[in-house]
Amino acid sequence: MTGAELTRPASDAADDAAVVRRVLAGDTTAFAVLMRRFNGRLYRLARAVIGDDAEAEDALQEAYLNAYRSLRQFRGDASLATWLSRLVVNECLGRMRRSTRRQNVIPMNPSPAEGEIEAVPSDEVGSPDAAADRAQMRAVLERRIDALPESFRAVFVLRSVEELSVEETAECLGIPAETVRSRHFRARSLLRETLAREIDIAERNVWEFAGERCDRIVARVLSRLTESGGG
Repeated sequence: MTGAELTRPASDAADDAAVVRRVLAGDTTAFAVLMRRFNGRLYRLARAVIGDDAEAEDALQEAYLNAYRSLRQFRGDASLATWLSRLVVNECLGRMRRSTRRQNVIPMNPSPAEGEIEAVPSDEVGSPDAAADRAQMRAVLERRIDALPESFRAVFVLRSVEELSVEETAECLGIPAETVRSRHFRARSLLRETLAREIDIAERNVWEFAGERCDRIVARVLSRLTESGGG
């Protein structure tokens, strides 16, 4: 599902409402239609908030169960996508609070104070061909997004990956639009900085001449020198 599909026109909203009516009438298979319709967006949102693949899946599953149980409470004041997004965010935040209480430690990726910028770690990356290169770059970007503070991650995913508007993102996360703008700007700045470091590292290792290749050339030259008597 693309970002364009997620900025849903009125006809799609009407279709969402029709499917909701089917679910409320007892057609549980219609709920599968809704899950498949929003799975991509909601999983990415859960993953951005909670920072773990398995936890994100569990949170999404629980949010869907909560949505099914409380579907009659959906009044259509916001879009169905936004309503589901809020359920996902609430489930993720609840899990994080419970985990923090159990461990009695500061959560990973705490949100910095407004105006602070945290450094994101950098690793060296390489790839043997174009397909592997795309996979490597995707993996690098995912790691860099993971390293963002949680409050930045969620905003970045909704704005840049899912291509929601500032207002839609603010409604999903329950924060002011200006906060969305600020956090999105900072998230992009952090990612640009860390990806630039990735490129700098890669540049220093372009056509690296070491290991077996280096040994082979040295051996060949020494062999030629031996054959010619060093002359």
